[in-house]
Amino acid sequence: MLPRLSLSIVLGLWLACAGAAPEEPWPQALVPESAAVAALQQYTFAPRDEQRREGVRTDALLVIRDGRVVYERYAPGSGADIPHATWSISKSVMATVLGVAFGEGLLALDERAAALYAPLRGHPEIRLQHLLQWTSGLDWQEDYEYAPLNSSVVAMLYTRGRQDMARYAAQRPASSAAGAHWRYSSGDSNLLSAILRARLGAERYRRYPWQALFEPLGINHAVWETDAAGTFVASSYAYMSARDLARLGWLMANDGQWQGRQLLPKAWVEFNRTPVPVAPWLPDEPVAGGHWWLNVNRAWPAAPPATFAALGHWGQALYVLPAQRLVVVRFADDRDGSYRHNELLKRVLAAFAQPSP
Repeated sequence: MLPRLSLSIVLGLWLACAGAAPEEPWPQALVPESAAVAALQQYTFAPRDEQRREGVRTDALLVIRDGRVVYERYAPGSGADIPHATWSISKSVMATVLGVAFGEGLLALDERAAALYAPLRGHPEIRLQHLLQWTSGLDWQEDYEYAPLNSSVVAMLYTRGRQDMARYAAQRPASSAAGAHWRYSSGDSNLLSAILRARLGAERYRRYPWQALFEPLGINHAVWETDAAGTFVASSYAYMSARDLARLGWLMANDGQWQGRQLLPKAWVEFNRTPVPVAPWLPDEPVAGGHWWLNVNRAWPAAPPATFAALGHWGQALYVLPAQRLVVVRFADDRDGSYRHNELLKRVLAAFAQPSP
């Protein structure tokens, strides 16, 4: 179910490269081979049945510790400079872009979304905070392969809504009052993208993710596809290299600071990492924050509760472990559900977590 590469991806590549600052490579501090590193590799890059698409399939695994690369490996067809589909990690990327806009005073959490984006005028109670916390109250069915005929997200990305995805989401009926219930929704994410466009204007918006976030972080391989209306598909269609995505993780690990510059307000990062009050706490699932996922309930028991992550379909993951000064990027094509977040995190910590003094 991978999206067809379109003209907008070519445009994104041009924008990413035109006038881009020279890339600053990650410093290297590769950890020597050990039994723990071998166990990590055995799990992440194990042989699998490609014909049936069964087993864990890792395309890239990158581990950053204290701002240095301690482990990096790619499967054939992937590489350090190759953008990979991130799927719903795109949501957290958009949340980070929005954080820069909030820091610039362009948006506020308590603003009414309809005041910024006219198609939402039928839902005047929705505020930006509700969209960021997936509590808009808009009716939504986030099914993928298992119920495609009833899926709101499939309709938005591929059929009725694909020309203007945010407008499709805005036209959904309300199923609850805004802020009353949590429901994961790719539609909420694309509404945020359209709201940012409405506030910035089309021309500034087209360049804003690069100027506001990617270029300051030294990210030079990001591609972000738009829908036919020209709105970035914040739910799904950001493509990044593992090294570039790790920069976003390191920014978040340092409370929004990058090379001495407070690129994101600390209050914004705190909002991202605060559990949504009405979100469920399920034993095997992380808890929702502000467009990020939190381990406060120890859904991943091998990892500390302060661990948080950006997650995408088919096993894409960006994990941030602040106290351990670790950032982990995994790109994948898992189709059978055999991959386990906790298993990877357990092996990463065994291999790379520095012992306490």
